Amino acid sequence: MRNESIGDWLDDLASSKATPGGGAAAALSAATGAALVEMVTNLTIGKRKYAEYEETMRDVRDEATRARARALELAREDEAAFDKVMAAYGLPKDSEDAARARTAAIQAALVDAAEAPLRIAEVAAHIIALSERMLEGANVNLISDITVAVESANAALRSAQANVDINLASMKDAAQRDEIAARLQEHLAAVSRGEQVTATISARVNGG
Repeated sequence: MRNESIGDWLDDLASSKATPGGGAAAALSAATGAALVEMVTNLTIGKRKYAEYEETMRDVRDEATRARARALELAREDEAAFDKVMAAYGLPKDSEDAARARTAAIQAALVDAAEAPLRIAEVAAHIIALSERMLEGANVNLISDITVAVESANAALRSAQANVDINLASMKDAAQRDEIAARLQEHLAAVSRGEQVTATISARVNGG
């Protein structure tokens, strides 16, 4: 993904190939949110008006840079995990032993396939937290870009949720399902934080 043009990647996404798919699209949304956080900090750093927030902006920028790189890695991991699920479903089931091996392979692959979007959700939640952290000292001319960063991260978070849920639905191990679902809920708590950030921005823009 990193070395492709956006147009080429979208052509792949639109094609009849199974990957890239929704998981990779979620990761790209997270990376977009992170990049916007970086942009706002870069256009705030070095300006005398915001000098007292310089250290915070630099810290947020560096964390956002790492988050963007991680999101792109996770796009590849999600594709690889989905390919493993498809391979597992393609295993033979023409004997009892083969059927049991196939079922075990599918269940293991489903766990891996849930992990990638779960990590995307984690990155997206972190981007929302970074947006919240930088809001007070950000360049006032760019606060609408913070809204877009939050909404991009929120789209990634909700999209990742959908991809986790579809894998959970096919898992047979209830304890494993519950553990993954609980981790997902921790990340989804960021949605309300993002709503508070965008509400604050809206109030500022509209003079509230």
